[in-house]
Amino acid sequence: MSDPQRRCIATGQIREKEDLLRFAVSPEGHLVHDIQKNLPGRGIWISCRREAVELALKKRLFAKSAKQAVTVPADLSALIDRSLSQQCLALLGLGRKGGLLTVGFAKVERALKSGKAAFLIAASDGAEDGRQKLKRIAGDLPVIDIFSGAELSQALGKENLVHASMGSGRLATRILKAVSQLSKFRNPLNEPKETEVSE
Repeated sequence: MSDPQRRCIATGQIREKEDLLRFAVSPEGHLVHDIQKNLPGRGIWISCRREAVELALKKRLFAKSAKQAVTVPADLSALIDRSLSQQCLALLGLGRKGGLLTVGFAKVERALKSGKAAFLIAASDGAEDGRQKLKRIAGDLPVIDIFSGAELSQALGKENLVHASMGSGRLATRILKAVSQLSKFRNPLNEPKETEVSE
């Protein structure tokens, strides 16, 4: 059984693999964000924080860790943010296709009140009164509010999507982990994490 922990090249901290970003170097010497953590070759691991990635770039730690010259994308942090975001939205799309997501204010409200929801999804640009009402009903449930209505509508194949919820299960757990990772990457350690998944 493989070791579930790895050392961050930027901070030196030993963390669980699921809390780290993995990178691999292609045969051509290009750095690749291995979001599925399964590309061949020796992995380069780094904390899922934008500042850790920026530190690694500044100190040229990717090449040092790989023990070879590495071509690093100029907009690496933006690429990571985009791939983490796309992963979250793709997982939400799977939930929609599998009939696991409830959408629409009234239906979501019923799901929350009946205890059938594992988490609430609220578009970041949705009307504040509706968002706050559902958040109050959700209580201690996690709230995903880092995606715009346009992003959610495209991912879930439904126009003008503002509110959704999902029941508990393995996919729900995967979604919460993916969203938490994206939130951690976006939020510097010294700033309030208003948009981070709350639990």
